[in-house]
Amino acid sequence: MKPIRTIAFIGLGNAGSKLARSLLRNGFNLIVRDLNHGAAQPLLDAGASFGESPLQMAQAADLLITCLPNPATSAVVLEGQDGALPALQQGKIWAEMSTTDESEVLRLGALVKAQGGEPVDCPVSGGCHRAATGNISIFAGCERQIFEHMLPVLTAMGRRILHTGQLGSASILKVVTNYLATANLMTLCEALVTCKAVDMDLRTAYEAIRISSGNSFVHETESQVILNGSRDINFTMDLVCKDIMLFDEIAKGAGVPLDFSPLMVKIFREAMEKYGAREHSPNIIRRLEEVTRLDITA
Repeated sequence: MKPIRTIAFIGLGNAGSKLARSLLRNGFNLIVRDLNHGAAQPLLDAGASFGESPLQMAQAADLLITCLPNPATSAVVLEGQDGALPALQQGKIWAEMSTTDESEVLRLGALVKAQGGEPVDCPVSGGCHRAATGNISIFAGCERQIFEHMLPVLTAMGRRILHTGQLGSASILKVVTNYLATANLMTLCEALVTCKAVDMDLRTAYEAIRISSGNSFVHETESQVILNGSRDINFTMDLVCKDIMLFDEIAKGAGVPLDFSPLMVKIFREAMEKYGAREHSPNIIRRLEEVTRLDITA
């Protein structure tokens, strides 16, 4: 396969816009598209071009990347009117960077293979702030030779790159890691509120957790935005709920009984009803702040 020089990127949301900018910054020719044209404007100003349709973009590019909110949207991009699928022929690669379910990425991947193209699922992990600096982690599920071919693109967007195995494996691991991050967030909320309730200084509590066995990536990132009051990590409650339910589907399909996951879904659904689906996910702590009448900021 010829080196990847031109990349089509569809989906310029919180993560997608930052990943696309990293590609542009690293010298790739970039074609972008988002239903919100305004989301593309900063990239257009920086030298990208705007795609007329997914089909036109796939025809013009060596690699098509989708980074979209849900599996159904990726299906529309590939299979819908002016969809990219017919153009994903031999020598072309489709990389799915959305958080999706294994079954859908396998279904779409089979369609791409039937056209002669190569499918890759390569979701990211680590938060939008790391995507902005090119320091995010990327999982890649695909044939080894395709992984090696794509590596210059992946290293332009992220620092920690892991080949996870065959197509679909990366999507499973992404959902697993998101599930663990959410479980950690919820226990951190309980821990911080309890510390406040017993009159601990929250800055001291934060540091004690950070240097102890209780530390985690989630603590070092999300506890900070809880304590500073912004509560903003560019991730919302509806996305959390979607990811937990994707994890539930994986476990159910494998016959694994779950105790914590159903409770997490229940708590986040109740929070969405109260605060709105697009509320920042760290604001799940508001449930406890309101019950205890405590302000968890420092």
